[in-house]
Amino acid sequence: MAMERVEERTAATATVAGVTGRARAVLATICSVHFVHDGFSDLLYVFLPIWAAEFGLGLAQAGLIRTVYTSGMAAFQIPGGLLAERWGEGRVLAAGTAVTAAGFIAAGWAGGFTALLAILLVAGLGSGVQHPLASSIVSRAYETGPRRAALGTYNFAGDLGKVAVPASLAFSASIVGWRASSVAIGLLGLGVALVLVPLLSGVTQGHAASRADQASTASGGWGIRDRRGFVALSAVGMIDNATRTGFLTLLPFVLIAKGVSVAGVGGALALLFAGGAAGKFLCGLVAERVGVIRTVVLTETATAAGIVIVVAASQPVALVVLPILGVALNGTSSVLYGTVADLVAPDRRARSYGLYYSLTIGASSLAPAAYGTLGDFLGAPTALIIAALIVLITIPLCIALRATVAKAA
Repeated sequence: MAMERVEERTAATATVAGVTGRARAVLATICSVHFVHDGFSDLLYVFLPIWAAEFGLGLAQAGLIRTVYTSGMAAFQIPGGLLAERWGEGRVLAAGTAVTAAGFIAAGWAGGFTALLAILLVAGLGSGVQHPLASSIVSRAYETGPRRAALGTYNFAGDLGKVAVPASLAFSASIVGWRASSVAIGLLGLGVALVLVPLLSGVTQGHAASRADQASTASGGWGIRDRRGFVALSAVGMIDNATRTGFLTLLPFVLIAKGVSVAGVGGALALLFAGGAAGKFLCGLVAERVGVIRTVVLTETATAAGIVIVVAASQPVALVVLPILGVALNGTSSVLYGTVADLVAPDRRARSYGLYYSLTIGASSLAPAAYGTLGDFLGAPTALIIAALIVLITIPLCIALRATVAKAA
């Protein structure tokens, strides 16, 4: 009898260890996907001034490039989830990654502004599957494990991509040109896409969801338990995302005006994104200690102040401030992301996250063109000062959100 119990415990331990090992393998795979996709996305900020010079573009046209790419991402968040229910999350994620990678390879041969817009629109559509499907895959792999920690690791991997890819490509572009650099990163993305399906084959796919999940989905609705809170939270996220992409679009032009080289812009963005990666962790810890609302108010105030300093200060001071600004600029989204789950039903979490991503990424897709237009009329520094003022609108929205967050807690 005792021997049977020992054997049962040993078998149970082996099963848990096997599940944990598989979950870690899935997490590592998804982290590599997030690294590449976020690298693709933020690489555009390095290429914008290069494209502006080569194709004779104004700030509004440069901002439109970013807007088109991010609009594609926003438009395909929910459709990507629907496709995954039929074809499987791993397959759709691999296909989307391949499309995005092929887009950057094609961009290396773009002959003009219009062709570049069309190519990047398709690339953005492909990248639209990444956030909702990757989050869903990680959540499923850690269904009975440390899900929040796993998702935090996944988010951090994306920030590493934002640091490494733009800096590397800015350096390579200064040596071999932006076209060869774009093709190189595209080939890397294709390599990642090719190994996704076999690596994720052991994960339950969207079309194999449990009957309970299927019944929940069939009943319709977004699963939002607090509409007022979700609206307020989404509004804060939209302003925060719009400020971030608007700032990143015009920052290279501001830095170049201060005497920074193209390669130096890549290094400056790396400093900003390194601060952002740290902000993912630091702001989460601060939120646990002082609360979500106080943390968001603190980070948004710091974002506004940091933007003003970067615009007004000399080049050395601006570069020193960038990583500090990055903590606030990226840290807010991490806090907001964790709050979405408190406002929705657990069985509808995937589609609610898809809705939240669509709203916030949609706002970030419009911001570059809007702030680029302001930059053409008023100058890039003035446009960024306006962005700093607009981000302060989140403070009264946070006050409206206070009761909702307290209730959820």
